[in-house]
Amino acid sequence: METFTLFLGLFAAVLTTFAFLPQSIKAIKTKHTKDISLPMVIMLEAGLMTWLAYGILIKSVPIIAANTVSIVFMTIILYLKIRYK
Repeated sequence: METFTLFLGLFAAVLTTFAFLPQSIKAIKTKHTKDISLPMVIMLEAGLMTWLAYGILIKSVPIIAANTVSIVFMTIILYLKIRYK
C-alpha cells in the first residue's frame, strides 16, 4: 500500500506541476504576459515555496519534487512578467 501511495502522489505531482509548462512555453515564445496577474504569480510562488519547506520537513518526495519543478516554472513566468511589462 505504501508503494501505491507514493506512486499516486508522484502521479498527482506530475499532473499539477507540468500544468504550468504550457504557460511557461507560451510566455517564452510570445514574450506576452499581460493577461497573467502579477499578484497571483507572487502568491503562487510563495505558496509553492511554503509547500516545498513542508515537504522537506515531512520528507515527502512527491511534495518536494512537484514544488521544486513548479517553482522553476513559476520563476520563469515571474521573470518574464516583470521583464515584459
